[in-house]
Amino acid sequence: MVLVVVFGVALLVAVLLSGLAARTVLSTSLLFLVGGALVSDGFLGLIHITPDSEIVSVTADLALFAVLFTDGMHVSLPTLRSNWRNPARALGLGMPLAFVFMALVTHFLVGLDWTTSFLVGAVLAPTDPVFASAIVGRREVPAKLRQLLNVESGINDGLALPVVLVLIAAAGPIAGKGEASPGTIGLELLLGLVFGIALPLLVNALVRFRLLGAEPKLQPLLPLATGIILYAACHLTHANAYLAAFSAGAVLAHVSPEAKASFEPLGEALAELAKFAALLVFGALLTPTLFADLSWGGYAAVILAILVIRPASLLLSLLGTRISRKERLVAAWFGPKGFASVVYGLLVLQSGIPQAEQAFTLIAVCIAFSIIAHSSTDVPIARAFDVDELVGIPDGDDTGNRIVQPLAGTGAP
Repeated sequence: MVLVVVFGVALLVAVLLSGLAARTVLSTSLLFLVGGALVSDGFLGLIHITPDSEIVSVTADLALFAVLFTDGMHVSLPTLRSNWRNPARALGLGMPLAFVFMALVTHFLVGLDWTTSFLVGAVLAPTDPVFASAIVGRREVPAKLRQLLNVESGINDGLALPVVLVLIAAAGPIAGKGEASPGTIGLELLLGLVFGIALPLLVNALVRFRLLGAEPKLQPLLPLATGIILYAACHLTHANAYLAAFSAGAVLAHVSPEAKASFEPLGEALAELAKFAALLVFGALLTPTLFADLSWGGYAAVILAILVIRPASLLLSLLGTRISRKERLVAAWFGPKGFASVVYGLLVLQSGIPQAEQAFTLIAVCIAFSIIAHSSTDVPIARAFDVDELVGIPDGDDTGNRIVQPLAGTGAP
């Protein structure tokens, strides 16, 4: 109950300061992170949470699912078909480069073996738009940039998971778990994609039956029910819930724009609540002992991951594109580590493989530093863009043509 009280107080403070946060470097995400750290065993000792506590994995898992589901609903499939090149470059080249560079830095600076170093690279490769919401959520930011970051972060979580699972299996004996074969991992990804496409189509078909249909005040609950069923089905069948969530959101918004419009206010509020709860719980893990356990080489790796590896990887992947230099630099900077990395880091810790604790310490500190750096710079950078693309004004694609597509649904969560 203490945790509930702490969450309520933090939520109240965050709401009261949200107007100020929208105009300054103050971050509501950082508020929950710091709040969780202050009430944990490392400081006030009001709540007692450890990395193996079930509440940690459950809140991070739910938050990631909720965020990906709502993010998927903001992806315009027609626009994505016209502007797929930049996200494809970020996913197909930028993400693997970040993965390899992070593995090299981890091995040589932290001293972890090669398999565990590549595991750390896989965990920290996914990005998360949650901690840079002013970039993907503000209309003054060019739609092409918002879509690039939103699609990249929505898909890379699912792409990183099979690599993480394979490397965990290769790193050594796994405590109490069987090894996952590549075939099993591939099946889980396929099932996640199938569920994410089939369930929204089925629900949309049911709604169109003459005797069925939602009362207006209950319409927002239709996508919510779809998400709940999808989450449960994925966990019962071991399908990839994150790939399912993002694809389901995109499909649902495409086949039923009215459902997207009715669900959007509720969905955004629920995603924010899940995000704040996960941040509070994750903050409780950030004790002075955790930071003290990381070597100087580990801190150097964290700094390089945020300031060099992500920016260099994305800049290399975007060479030759028609994105402006300013937009390229912003996209390169905003590669925050978020809930996917939290979930995957917990998988590493709970696997019981050799060097699991050292790997988790590096991952946790990197996530904390990333949240601080990115969630406190999104508003100033977003405000630096000139308001030259107003609502309803079409944006250009990579070929220089104009796309007649309203900005709503181009990637802003």
